[in-house]
Amino acid sequence: MTESAIHIVLIEDEKSICRFVRISLEAEGMVVHEANTGQQGLIAAATRHPGLIIVDLGLPDMDGLDVIRELRSWSELPIIVLSARTQELEKVAALDAGADDYLTKPFGVSELLARIRAHLRRYSRAEANLAATVTFGLITVELALRQVKRAGEVIHLTPLEYRLITTLIRHAGRVLTHRQLLREVWGPSHIESHHYLRIYMGHLRQKLERDPAQPEHIMTETGVGYRLVGVD
Repeated sequence: MTESAIHIVLIEDEKSICRFVRISLEAEGMVVHEANTGQQGLIAAATRHPGLIIVDLGLPDMDGLDVIRELRSWSELPIIVLSARTQELEKVAALDAGADDYLTKPFGVSELLARIRAHLRRYSRAEANLAATVTFGLITVELALRQVKRAGEVIHLTPLEYRLITTLIRHAGRVLTHRQLLREVWGPSHIESHHYLRIYMGHLRQKLERDPAQPEHIMTETGVGYRLVGVD
């Protein structure tokens, strides 16, 4: 597998379905991370950095709808439901919870692959629709190149620092709570790890602010969270 291969998190407790889907997706060059419970799936979604998530509704530890709602509280990744529930109300409930698509069991592999490709294309277009270049103060962020410059000179950001600044950019001007940032950047297993956030915000200010002790752009909302201001 290459590093550019699409990673898929499959949250499904039926072994035969897991095997069928994994073999089918791996044949297309994708990497599949299996999770047999909702909690395992949430952890995998937060740590494996997938391009798409597939989830069953009938999981042994929690309802798939709750998994979808939790995912949607911190991620915009495409979610496809695979379920034996065929009632229209069940499908509507899953879509209302935040799923992007719904396939009922049994299903054809060609249809599943076609829907995966369609959602990956749509998600890529949505990401590309972000402004190609964002500036604030001396900083220029070229999103398409994943490159950050200060007064024209390239600055190295770690992957976590880059995810943190692009999350702030996506919500520029809006206060993001500590929990929202931790969910979106680190995942749900770190929502109480406020010290991580303070450390990384300090790193970002050192690299991006003119005077880290008196930031002009990465602002603290005391007791609440952070806000990025002055974005063009």
